[in-house]
Amino acid sequence: ELVLKVRIQTPNLRENDFIEIELDRQELTYKELLRVSCHELGVNPEHVQKIRKLPNTMLRKDKDVARLQDFQELELVLTVSDKNLLFRVPTLFEQSGYNKKASEFTY
Repeated sequence: ELVLKVRIQTPNLRENDFIEIELDRQELTYKELLRVSCHELGVNPEHVQKIRKLPNTMLRKDKDVARLQDFQELELVLTVSDKNLLFRVPTLFEQSGYNKKASEFTY
């Protein structure tokens, strides 16, 4: 697996944390990167203008994605200026890795 750090470009937010995503090294394509990133961040892929490898490199094709190294930082640049309309934060129950039974305490 290739582990990447991804976030949505939002320069006006004080906290804009990265999340880590995993991609199968056998499927390192631009389309798969876009699909996984959008799924994990709750963004519609149609609203992504470009994917930027920080600090200043635009990813354009599968070869660009194949050159990525573990823990590189990427940003999704969205096409619409009102970013609140484009994505929603998943609830705790929808977040990957959340285990409802593990969160219940028994005394």
